[in-house]
Amino acid sequence: MYTFSKRLKITALSLIIIGALGWVSSYTSSHHLTLEDVKVMLEEEASHHGTTTHSDTEAHAATIHSTHDNTHQSDEAHHGDEHAEHVLHQMHNRPYAALYVAAFFFMMISLGVLAFYAIQHAAQAGWSPVLFRVMEAITYYLLPGAVIVLGIALWAGDHIFIWMDPEVVAHDELIQGKSGWLNKTGFAIRGIIFIAGWSFYRWISRKYSLAQDTAKDNRNFKKLFRWSAGFLVFYIYTESMMSWDWIMSVDPHWFSTLFGWYVFASMFVSGITVIALITIYLKSKGLLEFVNDSHLHDLAKFMFAISVFWTYLWFSQFMLIWYANIPEEVTYFVTRIEDYKLPFFGMLVLNFIFPFLVLMNSDYKRVPWFIIMAGIVILIGHYVDVFNMIMPATVGDRWFFGIPELSAVALFLGLFLYVVFYAISKAPLLPKGNPFIKESEQFHY
Repeated sequence: MYTFSKRLKITALSLIIIGALGWVSSYTSSHHLTLEDVKVMLEEEASHHGTTTHSDTEAHAATIHSTHDNTHQSDEAHHGDEHAEHVLHQMHNRPYAALYVAAFFFMMISLGVLAFYAIQHAAQAGWSPVLFRVMEAITYYLLPGAVIVLGIALWAGDHIFIWMDPEVVAHDELIQGKSGWLNKTGFAIRGIIFIAGWSFYRWISRKYSLAQDTAKDNRNFKKLFRWSAGFLVFYIYTESMMSWDWIMSVDPHWFSTLFGWYVFASMFVSGITVIALITIYLKSKGLLEFVNDSHLHDLAKFMFAISVFWTYLWFSQFMLIWYANIPEEVTYFVTRIEDYKLPFFGMLVLNFIFPFLVLMNSDYKRVPWFIIMAGIVILIGHYVDVFNMIMPATVGDRWFFGIPELSAVALFLGLFLYVVFYAISKAPLLPKGNPFIKESEQFHY
């Protein structure tokens, strides 16, 4: 049995407290900003850069075009006020968006692990049963994590989802045409259905897994097999709809038929990576002695393979939209390439090039510190991926990796660690009743 150490508890709780304080501080400071503050900021930016964008020029045109006639000055001042109000709204959005990005990232890790766990049972895999308790512990975070994501979405409202703003909808025919799906009531009901289905499978799979430890036959194992196969069908549908609701609808004018798969690849590789990191941590504490380097090798193979799969989906989505060059589709990537160049192209290095080069060698997949190094980079890369999905539509070019983002990550990292390691301590680390446990313990190649 694993004992949740006092040091790890203190670390997790400290992260939660520091993260919460940092986020509240950033939230308070952003909401103290006034329109006049933003106008001054825009003027300073314009003078600092020497040249300005068209919108920046409009923002302070009333002060630099003093020779124009009064009517023209009035028009320019009006447009400048509108732009300043828009920038102020973006800056107010930033703490909400940072919190949502971090909450979704840690939730999707847990959901990715749940899918991987169900696949292992449905496939009746013989190599992975020694890892089941780690997987079950990570999925313990899913219920609170998903509830928090849905809660933030409904609480933040139009700070994240513009289709929740009645004034925007009233002047946007495209969003009006999607209102049968994009409405707050439907959004909440679908979210509750998603969370209930995922959580029910998580609960019943854990129940049968623990019951199998003391059972004299394989009845629980067979039930878990059937539930896992059925859950995967439910998961395929709900994961896609969740990605449309919780991520893609942030940009309600844009859509991609690949988006559900793209989000799935990101959560799947992130989940497998966390399984590997926690397994290595527990082994370093003298636990999981039945996990050998062949198990780590297989986890690293999945990290490598799904990283390549993610890249294939990213390129497929990008290339087809770029080649077709349809205005309402390319605007999604134009915004990210122009305003998010570093995170947009940087995540390709983090999510593909680095893990590809590090994990391509078969021998390196058996070396724990190589897996840890690659895993940390992969997780940072997929956080940046979620950041790229959310931030452009909520904060525009006013993005930065600062206190709101770091505080939100610390908050949910602490909560994730506390919940997961608490769950690990609640059951024996070896699922001894699983009929494939001997095969898994003796797994070598």
